[in-house]
Amino acid sequence: MLSLKVPKLFNIDQVPQVFHEQGILFGYRHPQSSATACVLSLFQMTNETLNIWTHLLPFWFFAWRFVTALCTTDIQNDSYSWPMLVYMCTSCVYPLASSCAHTFSSMSKKARHICYFLDYGAVNLFSLGSAIAYSAYTFPDALVLTAFRDYYMALAVFNTSLSTGLSCYSRFLEVHKPGLSKLLRILAFAYPYIWDSLPIFYRLLLFPGVSAQNEAILYHWKHMAMTLLASFFYSAHLPERLAPGLFDYVGHSHQLFHVCVILATHMQTEAILLDKALRREWLLTVSQPFSFLQIVASLLLCLIFSLGNIIYFSAALYWTPESELQKKET
Repeated sequence: MLSLKVPKLFNIDQVPQVFHEQGILFGYRHPQSSATACVLSLFQMTNETLNIWTHLLPFWFFAWRFVTALCTTDIQNDSYSWPMLVYMCTSCVYPLASSCAHTFSSMSKKARHICYFLDYGAVNLFSLGSAIAYSAYTFPDALVLTAFRDYYMALAVFNTSLSTGLSCYSRFLEVHKPGLSKLLRILAFAYPYIWDSLPIFYRLLLFPGVSAQNEAILYHWKHMAMTLLASFFYSAHLPERLAPGLFDYVGHSHQLFHVCVILATHMQTEAILLDKALRREWLLTVSQPFSFLQIVASLLLCLIFSLGNIIYFSAALYWTPESELQKKET
């Protein structure tokens, strides 16, 4: 009869420091787990289990919405819908990458870093997808025919490269300078979001124009609120910092962060869909839809720059002498 042995779990004192999470004392997986053990941990309660499922289940929901949109869109002739399809595709990529990163991050020290490098790249690809959709559908009337919109996408692509590089670099400071590491990572994710959201801030805080005064505004507010809440949980390490060991398996800040991020993406999707439908006639009258070349060029540049950063920092893990890594990570 086939039987599978449940992997043993460890406390914080039994794993290298690079695996430590603030306020999490128990439920760590073996720091050199096999790929099989990592997959089995999806069905075992560890301190990573809900981190995995809070993004793996939403991935299937977003994938279903994306496939549904593909099946109901005349892709060849409806260029107006192309930015929406790109956005929905990237909204599937980041939760899948995150769930895979949390699943396989216990295979080794180097594997942990590389998993999260890929996770950061996926987040920045989603950031670019958001910028493409915002530029196509959500710009306030006053900014549609301006130089700001002309350069908006170029800087969004540049931001993905810089953000991926900065967030990857922050992992090298995680053990000996944890405060600086956390600050750099927060900045790496915050400034692309702020840049991408400038058109939304204009709509919410200033006069957006007649075509931009619609039902999508409420969802943009909800998206912003959930994003701020997600940022709070990511940076504050609450509630586990107040009661170490109590929230190791359920309720710690990274799980709450994941839930808030997914809800924020859902609200963002609803807002973009509403803007796309309600502003279609006006937008097609005053501006031209993105061309296929513009969209593909933006995505390719993002992938090239982000993968270049990931490859460089992954290689740097192997360039660093093992003795120095041990000094930093133990």
